[in-house]
Amino acid sequence: MKPLLPVLSLLFLCAVTDAQEATAPKPNLAVKAATDGRVWGALIFATNDAAQLTGAREQAPAHLPKLNERLGKVFPFKHFEILGQHQQDIFREYESWVVPSRDLFLKIDSKGPADKGGVNLHLQVWREQQVLVKSDAVLRAGSPLFIGGPAWKGGRLIFVLSLERN
Repeated sequence: MKPLLPVLSLLFLCAVTDAQEATAPKPNLAVKAATDGRVWGALIFATNDAAQLTGAREQAPAHLPKLNERLGKVFPFKHFEILGQHQQDIFREYESWVVPSRDLFLKIDSKGPADKGGVNLHLQVWREQQVLVKSDAVLRAGSPLFIGGPAWKGGRLIFVLSLERN
């Protein structure tokens, strides 16, 4: 009878554990995770030769008025064309990808809220499987980030990243 006692004790322990798990509150998976912000990202083609433009008809969002004028103050080009754009939430501890192109994309890692508003970010610009640029930046609403990319078709590719206002 003594050898049966440890087996019964183990069965009792398992039954108590199962009962505790059955009554434990379950997490609500329907609750949306908190975000550090929502970003708009775009891949832009800059050129001085209007004949080089691809004909893409994408428009800048309303929260970035005069985007071409602002780009012209930073980059020595006359014409700017949005090749692809994307909006998404950014989450702390999760990487986010802004992918307006199959070949060139931007990885964003949030490092949390910044002093005086905005979001601290770690950025990586990728071309296919190679990291071209790594940098940390603070992104604030109304102050887009311009990242110069590689030369392309007689011009240059530029990433624009903007924090949308809540």
